[in-house]
Amino acid sequence: MKQIPVFLFLGFLESGKTKFIQETFEDPRFDDRKERTLLLVTEEGEEEYDPARFAVKNYQVEVLSQEELNLSTLTKLQKKYRPQRVVVEYNGMLTLDKFFEAMPDGWLIAQVMTFFDAATFLSYNQNMRQLVFDKLQYSDMVVFNRFKEAYSQEEYHKVVRAATRRPEIVYEYTNGQAVYDEIVDPLPFDINARIVEIQDRDFAFFYRDLVEDTQKYIGKTVRFKGMVAMDKRMPHGTIVVGRHIMTCCAADITYSGLVCLHASVLPLRLRDWVTVTARIDFGYHDIYSQEGPILKASALEYAQPPEEEVATFY
Repeated sequence: MKQIPVFLFLGFLESGKTKFIQETFEDPRFDDRKERTLLLVTEEGEEEYDPARFAVKNYQVEVLSQEELNLSTLTKLQKKYRPQRVVVEYNGMLTLDKFFEAMPDGWLIAQVMTFFDAATFLSYNQNMRQLVFDKLQYSDMVVFNRFKEAYSQEEYHKVVRAATRRPEIVYEYTNGQAVYDEIVDPLPFDINARIVEIQDRDFAFFYRDLVEDTQKYIGKTVRFKGMVAMDKRMPHGTIVVGRHIMTCCAADITYSGLVCLHASVLPLRLRDWVTVTARIDFGYHDIYSQEGPILKASALEYAQPPEEEVATFY
């Protein structure tokens, strides 16, 4: 099946999505291959599109209500317009899983850009953290519009990086200047140490960095405290060691664990706390059902639970 690239533009009302999409459609470079383009709008804001200024000529616009955002509707639109690419202005009050579940076969997310009004972002993050995190975790780029000199880039930067290290961050100042974020995030542990010691408070940072940038950890020896997960289907000498991690709020707490191969004779049980010292390798394992980091333990000892059993980024 031919793949159809999907360009997702996320953000709350008045965050700058419509303006950016308008400018994108005015850019002749966006239409260099004259592709049939379907623009899906899932909310109606104050700003409206001006099609007379579009450089894109072969396009269709569909405004969808929340109820219409489903697989049946999108499949009908695909058959009707046969788009070669899809652009989506997405309702900021909807979580992205609703759109992902509605995507027809062959639709492939090509790029995700998220826009925030810098004047309201911190308030949104405080009061609707789960919706903010939902947008950040999938973003390739985060744009803070209407940024002022009085605002602290570091304060906004920390919120984004607590969710993900993936996206570029851009500050669009009120004078029209666009500034790319260049704040360096040092890891809270020494990755070049003979044994990389992960403190209890730093497990969430370690786990995320390991998953996002596994290659730099291959061959490293790490030591950290974690909770054992296991069942009777696991072969002898195989457990999972990890922690419950809260990324944005209590509703998203999940157990995040790593496959651990060991030769310990300890009578380990589910939910035991252990301190593991292990070399990190990478490969396929049935527990992951794909490739992933694999711990090869040289030491495994019982441990007391950490003061805060749920790891966070704060």
